[in-house]
Amino acid sequence: MNGAESLVHTLLDGGVDVCFANPGTSEMHFVAALDHIPGMRCVLGLFEGVVSGAADGYGRMTGKPAATLLHLGPGLANASANLHNAKKARSPIVNVVGDHATYHVRYDAPLTSDVRGVARPFSHWVGGAAEARGIAEAGAQAIAAARAHPGQIATLILPADTAWGEADGPAAVPAIAEPEPIDPDALKAAVAALEDGGSAALLYIGGKTLRKEGLALAAAIAAKTGATVMAPTSNGRAERGAGIAAVERVPYVVELALDRLKGFRRAVLVEAKEPVGFFAYPGLPSRILPGETRPDLLAGPEQDGTAALRVLADAVGARVQDAPMPVLAYPDAPDGGALTAQALAQALAAHLPEGAIVVDESVSNGVHFWPMTATCAPHDWLQVTGGSIGIGLPLAAGCAVACPERRVIVLQADGSAMYTPQALWTHAREGLNVTTIILDNSAYAILAGEMTKVGANPGARARSMLTLDEPRLDWLSLAQGMGVPAARATDAASLSKALARSLTMPGPSLIDAVLA
Repeated sequence: MNGAESLVHTLLDGGVDVCFANPGTSEMHFVAALDHIPGMRCVLGLFEGVVSGAADGYGRMTGKPAATLLHLGPGLANASANLHNAKKARSPIVNVVGDHATYHVRYDAPLTSDVRGVARPFSHWVGGAAEARGIAEAGAQAIAAARAHPGQIATLILPADTAWGEADGPAAVPAIAEPEPIDPDALKAAVAALEDGGSAALLYIGGKTLRKEGLALAAAIAAKTGATVMAPTSNGRAERGAGIAAVERVPYVVELALDRLKGFRRAVLVEAKEPVGFFAYPGLPSRILPGETRPDLLAGPEQDGTAALRVLADAVGARVQDAPMPVLAYPDAPDGGALTAQALAQALAAHLPEGAIVVDESVSNGVHFWPMTATCAPHDWLQVTGGSIGIGLPLAAGCAVACPERRVIVLQADGSAMYTPQALWTHAREGLNVTTIILDNSAYAILAGEMTKVGANPGARARSMLTLDEPRLDWLSLAQGMGVPAARATDAASLSKALARSLTMPGPSLIDAVLA
């Protein structure tokens, strides 16, 4: 077999059986191998940012890596914004990036670039091989790196001649790195912080602790010690709804965050970094915790935060059965009135089906969605972890491929959607059960507020750079042009009806929610 075939067999043997792809000439032998070796599902994205965002969503929902197939340095660069989000989310991904044949690189053809240099900032592991007989072993190492706890980005560079050259066969995946152990001294410090802080102690949790068991343990610890449980503003995946302990998130707006956290004297961090401002603002601090507050790290991302919470609960005498849990309750669907962000949140909460996967890239209009849905049936909530916008539609594609039996609902800001609208085509091509709600305010609304906060004093010309209404985006035409049925809602009642209808239809659909 050739090198590409040995790599595909290695991927399949290592549990990587989905490939999100946007290939080019250098990857044709890998594409051919995908064709005649059974077992790999291939999903085409029309832009590399769709490919990387979809692999992120797949990894968040399954806990195992998908492969991406990307074309040389420029293709990897196009994918990098959503790889940044995936790296922050600690999603497992194996990038396969084609490159020129090893002997061709020295001629500096137009697509020649430093692929390793492009890969390094967005990867935990970068590797490859100089000849075909080594590419399977490099692929096995990439799989092991991607599957290391809690999930990593591994980028494998595949020169064209290593793909078409003769190889020996697939390679076995080496042992997967286990989570690092919890430091006994860190446990003692966390217990002391909770006992000393009492109601002025913050238990700050993120990562995989935002699943049902971790949330219950954290709630039980808070009930026992008087501490408050909070999570970061943006998270890779949180389980929530009735029967799952609720968690408050740190507000995005720095003034609100400073006010919310001002009373805490001690903080214990579990799979989360100390909360800081999303940006720097003149006259405001970067640290959000009070200046005298000392955070104690119980478990970092490389450790098992849920296991850490188990031992912490035992140490303080907390019992999970004492943790408060939300009781199932739905608001009434709106039957009239203007289509505000709050009305949209009410409609979402009224219709949210059990097992839904909510992909939240609502940006400036999203403040109501999280609290309004806290008592709905159990569901998952995914966010833009790295702040790089344009991930909502691709992330939804990956979630729907990972969980075809579940409904994916995208809360999608209109400006962010224009970064990767090609994902709608993938939704249609694959028949994915994705309902996209475009929050249509015809503006980069969040930037208008940010410009004022940093003291930029915008004039008319600057403000015009933050609007999307000259010309206004026609979301019905954009969606239908990519094969996705679409409807427009201009009031709360029509939005509620369109959402209810969409949730009963198989396959993708889009609702253009024109906000008042």
